[in-house]
Amino acid sequence: MSDRLLAAHLTAGPAGVPKGLRTVATAADRDSLVAHTQAASFKDLLAKERLRFSQHAEQRLRQRGIVLQPDQLDRIANAVDRAATKGAKDSLVIFRDIAMIVNVPNRTVVTALDGSSVKDHVFTQIDSAVVVA
Repeated sequence: MSDRLLAAHLTAGPAGVPKGLRTVATAADRDSLVAHTQAASFKDLLAKERLRFSQHAEQRLRQRGIVLQPDQLDRIANAVDRAATKGAKDSLVIFRDIAMIVNVPNRTVVTALDGSSVKDHVFTQIDSAVVVA
């Protein structure tokens, strides 16, 4: 719909709905609606990816033999959700004997350490910590 619609062109139709707004969908409108629907479903898919791991974090997990199950990832993602509600930017997330630095706005695990690596380690450049029960 490339025609400009001016307020003077709108007249009230039944139930106060402006006549200019009650139009039959054209093929272009339907295509636009389909594209919007596909974008929404893609957006839903991205939303389901609740937690990402940087290449560095994946490498550290493999090196240290850390395997996280889907239910554990859900618990960690929920902890990141809680940190986000408090305005956290970079958070230390502690799950069992695993410590992870997570960039909260990007929902990305930046690095991960196991219990033996955590001892005597100083965490810097974080603004919050979450302990996952």
